[in-house]
Amino acid sequence: MDVLLGMRTFRRVVERGSFSLAAVDLEQSTAAVSKQVRQLEARLGSLLLLRTTRRMSLSEAGQAYFSECCHLLDELDALERATQSGSSEPSGRLRVNAPLSFGLKVLSPILVEFMQRYLELKVELTLDDHLLDVVSEGFDVSLRIRSHLPDSSLVARRLGDVAQIICAAPTYLQANGTPQNVDDLRAHSCLAYRLAEHPGSWHLQGPQGNSRLELPVRLTVDNSLMLSDMLLAGLGVGALPSFIAQPLLDSGQLVQLLPGQSMPRRSIFALYASHRHVPQKVRVFVDFLADALEAGGR
Repeated sequence: MDVLLGMRTFRRVVERGSFSLAAVDLEQSTAAVSKQVRQLEARLGSLLLLRTTRRMSLSEAGQAYFSECCHLLDELDALERATQSGSSEPSGRLRVNAPLSFGLKVLSPILVEFMQRYLELKVELTLDDHLLDVVSEGFDVSLRIRSHLPDSSLVARRLGDVAQIICAAPTYLQANGTPQNVDDLRAHSCLAYRLAEHPGSWHLQGPQGNSRLELPVRLTVDNSLMLSDMLLAGLGVGALPSFIAQPLLDSGQLVQLLPGQSMPRRSIFALYASHRHVPQKVRVFVDFLADALEAGGR
């Protein structure tokens, strides 16, 4: 069988979620598309797709194969285009996943500059605060803001740090008083980021040492922008990433609490699959992002 044809067909079936839709894209019959996938599975000796009368999904082997298949095909396409045009410019499709708030507040202007620089690249950006699986979801790069990352087979490159700032609206403080020390925080309503490692549990570092607070949580949300809206509405105290908090502090819409206390900084990581040769499109994107974050002081 034509292995490359089988890989391309398999990829399109997964991306479209349907043999019939993939057949339309590939200008083939559904039967021909199904046959190519079966031949590929037979060659590999492994079931890639789990089929029922109602739905189709990737097997565990299929998830791993799909990710590597996409990388190989993208690299092959980029190599062919570079050879044909005599250009070494990165090209092809780059799939990126990033947290929603970070994407809107920080990544958006950087991405504009990146796409103006690399005209042959097509970027697919998925903004989601949940931790998506890089391999099974088929992403080339996943950006995450965490205090630490669990061990995995992925390459994790640290791009910068993000401070967490405790703050509240002036209207809330006028009505409830301004905490003067760590213990005072226990008497206040806490608004928490639900996807944090420990929602409602704050680790603080100050002149008197480290402390851990379990605060009464009135509201939890899974997006930092919505959390900032709730803080601005005067519902309580909360901790925001600096790229959201700082403009609101500068404008006086929020007030920083206990400036002598700090929360552990979180790091911005770029995660991508481990390869002997990192795809050029991944390398230039991560390098560009690292330079932009450093220049912006983030």
